[in-house]
Amino acid sequence: MDVPAELKELSATLASIEAVVDLAALRNEAADLERQASAADLWDDLDNAQRVNSRLSFVQGEVRRVEDLRRRIDDAETLWGLAEEMDDAASHAEVERDLPGLRRAVDELEIRTLLSGRYDVREALVTIRSEAGGVDAADFAEMLMRMYLRWAERHNYAVDVLDTSYAEEAGIKSATFQVKAPYAYGTLSVEQGTHRLVRISPFDNQGRRQTSFVGVEVLPVVESSDHVEIPDDEIRVDVYRSSGPGGQGVNTTDSAVRITHLPTNIVVSCQNERSQIQNRASAMAVLQAKLLERRRQEEQAALDALKDAGNSWGNQMRNYVLHPYQMVKDLRTDFEVGNPQAVLDGEIDGFIEAGIRWRRAAQAT
Repeated sequence: MDVPAELKELSATLASIEAVVDLAALRNEAADLERQASAADLWDDLDNAQRVNSRLSFVQGEVRRVEDLRRRIDDAETLWGLAEEMDDAASHAEVERDLPGLRRAVDELEIRTLLSGRYDVREALVTIRSEAGGVDAADFAEMLMRMYLRWAERHNYAVDVLDTSYAEEAGIKSATFQVKAPYAYGTLSVEQGTHRLVRISPFDNQGRRQTSFVGVEVLPVVESSDHVEIPDDEIRVDVYRSSGPGGQGVNTTDSAVRITHLPTNIVVSCQNERSQIQNRASAMAVLQAKLLERRRQEEQAALDALKDAGNSWGNQMRNYVLHPYQMVKDLRTDFEVGNPQAVLDGEIDGFIEAGIRWRRAAQAT
């Protein structure tokens, strides 16, 4: 292993990342936001105060992330140089142990620079729906929900489950959850599409092979600056009693909320909060996100028409095969893994990174 050459390559890659993210501009923005945050009248405008503090926290985090990685690489290069001078085997070994972590950190930061879409920086609303395949599809939907929750857990991302509709025999009909992390939308948006599972059905007493399908929808979380206005006369609000697995009641009051947007017939529901007010607020947030996505799709359709280029990446996009062989393969990028259990346990970063690079290349053509 040529450690000095690898460190030099990592340093050069980080330098290009620093140029793309414009670290100097981020530092200037952080300083300006700090001045705004310290203003005596900041909290006179609650929405603006929240925006300023949220943006300040994000910008400071971005600067710290790049600066910390630069320091780690510089320290590794210095330590290697000293180890060479002193013939220090222990220091050599320490740098070699740190190299894989440095590579991962640089790769993750490089992927982040590819997320430059209008809403990529947002948190994400993920909805999973069982499609063709009956009880196997419902079970697969629950498997995918667990996969994404475990992925978020691996990255220490907070998740808020907003709604879960359980199937009668096993699994879920649908679920919606919010991933609360910067760039969650840009990162997870490449997971949108139809996922296909092939396996011996555990629900078939004859042990036959079953193919099932689950749809994944990823939306950006709406912010106050989006101004998605929803007049009261355009929605119908229904309340009902929450239910859990097997139809059991979760709450003893009619606290679950279902909202229908009459002009578009979009329906959203929320039942996981304890009060009707909280469930209504969460359901409205999801509805706003869906309307925002509808607007984004209309804008994208107009751009595609001008460019005379279709965008088909949101259709069937990944196969999970458990029988007669073991493999998970992305149909867009050809990225594949021979350990489906690891993937279903949340190890999907390889698929996400390949998807982001594939999308960026497709957009450039």
